[in-house]
Amino acid sequence: MAQETWQNQSIVTEFLIVGLSDGQDSNYSLFIVFLVVYLITALGNLTIITLIVTDHRLHSPMYFFLANLAVIDIIFSSVTVPKLLDNLIDSKKPISFAGCITQLYFFQYFVVAECYLLAVMAYDRYVAICFPLNYTITMNRNVRIRLVVTCWICGFVNSLMQAVSVSELTFCRSNIVNHFFCDVTPLFKISCSDTRLAEAIFLMVVVLAGMFPLTFIVVSYIRIIFAITKVSSSKGRRKTFSTCGSHFIVVALYYGSGIFSYIWPSSTIAMSKDVKVVAVLYTIFTPMLNPIIYSLRNREVKAAMRRLLSQNKDYR
Repeated sequence: MAQETWQNQSIVTEFLIVGLSDGQDSNYSLFIVFLVVYLITALGNLTIITLIVTDHRLHSPMYFFLANLAVIDIIFSSVTVPKLLDNLIDSKKPISFAGCITQLYFFQYFVVAECYLLAVMAYDRYVAICFPLNYTITMNRNVRIRLVVTCWICGFVNSLMQAVSVSELTFCRSNIVNHFFCDVTPLFKISCSDTRLAEAIFLMVVVLAGMFPLTFIVVSYIRIIFAITKVSSSKGRRKTFSTCGSHFIVVALYYGSGIFSYIWPSSTIAMSKDVKVVAVLYTIFTPMLNPIIYSLRNREVKAAMRRLLSQNKDYR
């Protein structure tokens, strides 16, 4: 078992993750809550994927990107929630150095991939609303596959840079990670080596993988709003806006909580418990809410769900 306090000459080979609270007792009520949330996340996103794959009416660029978002959300939540559930039952279990860096790598991978994918989905809505006649040509099959592959590659490159830079740090004074998973900022705080280079790489990743896609999304929606205002009828404006309303809500939830998760911890007034609460929303609840938002606000998805349920009844 790794010790909680280390002498300067000792090198940390294991970390103890504090979890959601500093208490050492098992929390079965939170375990049940997060287990239910995780199961809803997996079931909801798998349902979205199934509907898009099996219903030919949903074989369009928008739903192709939505299926990829569902895949990312399933894996994204699977990176942090199982370890959190484990810690809620037994908070004294350590995680190896390699395991911690691996969790950080995959977490950053899917965070970045989702940022870029949300930007691609915004571009898809921009083309569909502002250039409807050229939409099928502009967003043809080859283009959308290349866009998605680019998102995954960007996630790989950015997360690899981040994981390598953190793995080069030395941890010798403490092995207590004051978070519920291994992330960049909590590891910076317990490193006993110079973190300036790693922090510079982290800032670069935040700008390239976070702020750049967000800026692109904002610009796309400004143009979409201008295009909607030119629609003559109020019914036409509502119908046009409804095609991107769900995506806008998802972006607001994802980036709103994500910005607090990474900007707020650097503030001197930020409390660790408050940061963890925001991180829970960002890493656990947002992947669960995404399929719900798209299902409740999208007529085509609800229609596909009804067709799937009716087919299952017929088979019985």
